[in-house]
Amino acid sequence: MHAFQALADPTRREIVELLVSGERNAGEIASHFHVSRPAVSRHLRVLREHGLVRASRVGQQRIYALDPGPLRDLDDWLERYRSFWTTRLDALDVELRRTRKEKR
Repeated sequence: MHAFQALADPTRREIVELLVSGERNAGEIASHFHVSRPAVSRHLRVLREHGLVRASRVGQQRIYALDPGPLRDLDDWLERYRSFWTTRLDALDVELRRTRKEKR
């Protein structure tokens, strides 16, 4: 559940989004942000420490890749609440349809 802490920051969430499409080096990741490269490196370090990304060295570069394990753990935890929201959203849909019919 430490993934929640890491994903609380919008920059780190965006980095995860970038890595969904595949591996990237630090420079590629940093080019998407208006913060300094050291700031992006700190975000990457937090994501690594929380197990959301892994880094490998290729020559002088670090290549970052998404590690889906912690996201699976989050999804498993959220699964308990899906039926709660599904029931509520279904009830809202019924109410909206009823209201629309009454207006006609």
